[in-house]
Amino acid sequence: MASKQQVTPSNDSSRNSSKIPRLLRQNSKLDGVPDTEPVYVDAIDAATGEHIKIMYSGAKVIGSGSFGMVFVALLDGEREVAIKKVLQDKRYKNRELQILREIRHPNIVSLMYFFYSIANSKSKDTYLNLVQEYIPQTLSRVIKHYWHVRQPIPMTYVVLYSFQMIRGLAYVHSKNICHRDIKPQNLLVNPETGVLKICDFGRTVTSADLSR
Repeated sequence: MASKQQVTPSNDSSRNSSKIPRLLRQNSKLDGVPDTEPVYVDAIDAATGEHIKIMYSGAKVIGSGSFGMVFVALLDGEREVAIKKVLQDKRYKNRELQILREIRHPNIVSLMYFFYSIANSKSKDTYLNLVQEYIPQTLSRVIKHYWHVRQPIPMTYVVLYSFQMIRGLAYVHSKNICHRDIKPQNLLVNPETGVLKICDFGRTVTSADLSR
């Protein structure tokens, strides 16, 4: 687990940035009506492979795209998690699932559990659900915030985030893995601790793939 790092910028241009974490947290979820009904599923522990029953509630959409949808939910009534739901082609294994089960690093988003579901009783489509730790912000939103207030990002944050991104990528590369989609939207940031984590390994390839 990543150690908490309290960021305290010292330059004059960052005096207003002490209020940034609270401002960012206010917009950490998209508008929408949360699903308050608890959902019980048979999941698999990503680390051990053990089958386990989990319950989540309050699922709320926070992102969507061609990849699928991402929800934030309360796991077992205790902690917030992000659930990434993607259509699973039964003919192939999911690369992101394979990669996230193999890697563990303080600057890589952690996969906790995964499970499969179907859209409804009339559908044959199978969905893979990746239950990951929830990080409230992205670097993209941090950049947009400073752009809107017409201030440069304090150098303290630039150095802190850059170091963590490079450290995470160095670890990934040491495993012969290429992320291929590094961008601000795929760099998660915890505004309270200053911790940055790389996410979205959907386009990942390994050195074995590249050598074929």
